[in-house]
Amino acid sequence: MSKFRSIQGFRHDAVPKAGVLLLNLGSPDAPEPKALRRYLKEFLSDPRVVEFPRWAWWLVLNLIILNVRPRKSAALYREVWTEQGSPLLMHSRAQEAGLRRLLETRFPGRIVVSLGMRYGNPSVASALETLLNAGVRRLLVLPLYPQYSGSTNGSTFDAVSAALREWRWVPELRFISDYHDHPRYIEVMARHIENYWQEHGRSPYLLFSFHGIPKRYLLNGDPYYCHCHKTARLLAQRLDLRVGEWQLTFQSRFGREEWLQPYTDKTLESLPAQSIKAVDVFCPGFSADCLETLEEIAQTNRALFLASGGTEFRYIPALNATEAHIEMIAELVIEHGCGWPEFTADYDSATASQQAREAQSLAIAEGAEE
Repeated sequence: MSKFRSIQGFRHDAVPKAGVLLLNLGSPDAPEPKALRRYLKEFLSDPRVVEFPRWAWWLVLNLIILNVRPRKSAALYREVWTEQGSPLLMHSRAQEAGLRRLLETRFPGRIVVSLGMRYGNPSVASALETLLNAGVRRLLVLPLYPQYSGSTNGSTFDAVSAALREWRWVPELRFISDYHDHPRYIEVMARHIENYWQEHGRSPYLLFSFHGIPKRYLLNGDPYYCHCHKTARLLAQRLDLRVGEWQLTFQSRFGREEWLQPYTDKTLESLPAQSIKAVDVFCPGFSADCLETLEEIAQTNRALFLASGGTEFRYIPALNATEAHIEMIAELVIEHGCGWPEFTADYDSATASQQAREAQSLAIAEGAEE
């Protein structure tokens, strides 16, 4: 039996469509130790995430980490879990639905949107299979990580490539590697922050907290650190922030080696001693709220700041599925889909269908003559 995936209900005269694959990191299926162990094993086994000799890391992961961390992580996930599942999955589903509605309005019947998670469910392979069976012949992959890192965007490309190796008919492929300095992305974040300030008030100090990676990844050529700094600089300029009113930090470090600095938790701990008693925190690298923003920043780091002498701490939510964010994602998709017929204003599905039928008839006729 062939290992290559077949298209359900395949017809040679079917009108091809374009597909958009939205991707994010993922989360466990439940806030329980068993589900966390399964999720963490998949996540931490990725050589893009942990660049360490495989045999040594296998011992550390399976003999230590997976016997200790699942229970602790499950307790943290329970703090932020929703009726719709993890916050990341809930917001990602809303982003998928919003983008689908918007693209259907602009390009009716031409573009299919599917959501996949790099780890956990819905898997990259299942999301791609949805697109395959919908007749997608041109595929645009959008990892919702604005700043490129090999451990996120690079790993996502690996997963997509691995899944496509099982397709009989591989589609035309485009991959959006990052959008860290896209003008619309900067503008949407700035307005989001301004709207929050208008409604909730504004602290005199704004912290931009990005997820961290080991420092050696930077030294080995990963552009993530540079992308984060450019994003923060452009956003600070757009918000008209002066020196001494904002700072960039990195959160979520793991293990004993040095990660990108300054660290978010250490910075928040030190700010009150510098007479900065009120702070707002925004995480530009997170397209949707998740454990790292809702528990680590809004709860744990908030408590750390207040215990160190701070008096006011505000976490500004991620862009999530806000209308402006969905419109920005759609703009990215349309820009990168430029040149594909499904994204052109004069695309005629009836003509395309007729051309497909004629091509099928000609192929059958030529086959009969042979």
